[in-house]
Amino acid sequence: MPPVNPERLLADVRECSEIGRFKTGVHRPTYSPEDQRARAWLVARMEAAGLQAEIDGIGNVIGRGSGSGKRMLIGSHIESQPEAGRLDGAMGVLYGIEVARAGLPVDVAAWADEEGYFGHFLGSRSFIAEVTEQEIDKSVHRDNGTPLRAALIKAGYAGRPRATVEPGRYVGYAEAHVEQGDYLDMAGMRIGVVTGIIGSWLYRIVAEGVQNHAGTTRMAIRKDAGLALAKLCVAIDQRFPQVIGERSVWTTGRMIFEPGAPAVIPGRGEMTFGFRDVELTTLERLDATLRQLIDDYNRQGPCRLTVERTAQSFPALMNKFFQDALEKAAATHAPGSHMRMPSAAGHDAQILARKMPSAMLFVPSIKGISHHWAEDTADQDIALGVQVFADGIERILAG
Repeated sequence: MPPVNPERLLADVRECSEIGRFKTGVHRPTYSPEDQRARAWLVARMEAAGLQAEIDGIGNVIGRGSGSGKRMLIGSHIESQPEAGRLDGAMGVLYGIEVARAGLPVDVAAWADEEGYFGHFLGSRSFIAEVTEQEIDKSVHRDNGTPLRAALIKAGYAGRPRATVEPGRYVGYAEAHVEQGDYLDMAGMRIGVVTGIIGSWLYRIVAEGVQNHAGTTRMAIRKDAGLALAKLCVAIDQRFPQVIGERSVWTTGRMIFEPGAPAVIPGRGEMTFGFRDVELTTLERLDATLRQLIDDYNRQGPCRLTVERTAQSFPALMNKFFQDALEKAAATHAPGSHMRMPSAAGHDAQILARKMPSAMLFVPSIKGISHHWAEDTADQDIALGVQVFADGIERILAG
């Protein structure tokens, strides 16, 4: 049994949580000063665990073990959503360091920008050579428009080579994560073995109307872009339940009206919209339904709606042998308290799965809270998770 030290791991979790601390969570946006401090801290932790660590040209932190032979790659991310949880991503990276301390042959990575400030799984896609220099040239911060090139220069990562996967080095990839939903918590389960990861399709929807005076413009002749988007949201909520899968979800993440003044009818509106599911056919059906609803609105008017898909990830199945190994480890350490389940959130594991067999392990999120500073997981579940994770990786390597 790998000799992991849960107290040492929990001490690392607490120390990491102080970098960019916000209430009981953290605020570490990608390439921010807080994120840079966390990456530097992580390099020191990796080196203390006997790994040779570096930060590459996209901001990935990679710690490589010595020796040859069978080796697993373990990873997650270290940056956070704004004012978000302390464990989302970071726990999985620290699991990897603890597994390395236990003597198992592993490399450990913290992938850059999993949270999507500048791109879609930017760091892990770079590692499997799916990010071109042209994409980097075009990428900007989702909120403030800062070019990715400028952010990399400011962070000190520009000019460094971008690491890519070495063919034949890895048996596979494994990632541990807090669940971020409440399925484990509701069921009283302590370990989730992930069967597959959802695909997520994101859109920008724009309404073009006519800006005019809010007091003098008759209702009959108004072209209110804000009202057009509101009507679309209602139509989506009425139609989508007829075409969804068992765990489909959809979200209007942001809506902006221009010029945004109380005495002015919006002449333009923009909203972000996305949906997720673990089945590609369901995602395609939801896409077709969204576009049909927009066409239906445009036939009636009075505004004009346009839609652009801005990001698209595809569902990924986790390796069956890896699942079995993790489940056997869970049965050893948490008998009767584990289950197989899909992941309703996207993770770097779905990117690495394009190049190598991959697996994920979940520990419970209390009340299912995530992407919020109140996110938490009981210490005893974090400690149990690292033991199951290490045991499962040892079984994979032995297989």
